[in-house]
Amino acid sequence: MNCAARNAKRLPRPNFDPFSVDGPGHYSVKAADILIGALLLVPAQAIHRRIIAELNAAGYDELRLPHIAVLQFPGPDGVRPTVLAERAGMSKQAMNQLLGSLEGLGYIARSDSPDEGRMRIVRFTKRGHAAYEKIYEILQEIDREWSAELGSKAFTQLKDLLTRVWESPLTHQASAGSPEDE
Repeated sequence: MNCAARNAKRLPRPNFDPFSVDGPGHYSVKAADILIGALLLVPAQAIHRRIIAELNAAGYDELRLPHIAVLQFPGPDGVRPTVLAERAGMSKQAMNQLLGSLEGLGYIARSDSPDEGRMRIVRFTKRGHAAYEKIYEILQEIDREWSAELGSKAFTQLKDLLTRVWESPLTHQASAGSPEDE
């Protein structure tokens, strides 16, 4: 028996297969087997893709999915690049590349902070403010759609539960390897 076969036999086997292939690129998932990370991440990713698609359709056609790391709530206006990197869970260098891209496209400007000497802060330009307002409109429409889909009562309950998750100490724990550890 070769080494790969021996190692494969030693690997723990899950007692369920939550992903069974239904065809090319399609999977069926047992709802009870979906972990909280996926339940939160997959809808967020879909919302991010929709925001970019609608921004592009509204004339902000140079914005791409990675820019969401800067444009996500609560936005970059008046914030230091290091804080934006922490929020997005990325390195300062990666955040500065995104900021450079958005600055080159005319959405933000970086300047010295008047209160903190050499510290830089990010400010929206007029175009950046307009794009951020459009993002807010898109998110309001998504809220209305989900309220209609789930019903007003269930949607309110969902938002209440997600608010509890948001406010939980579990949400705010620093993870190993996060930018604040650098």
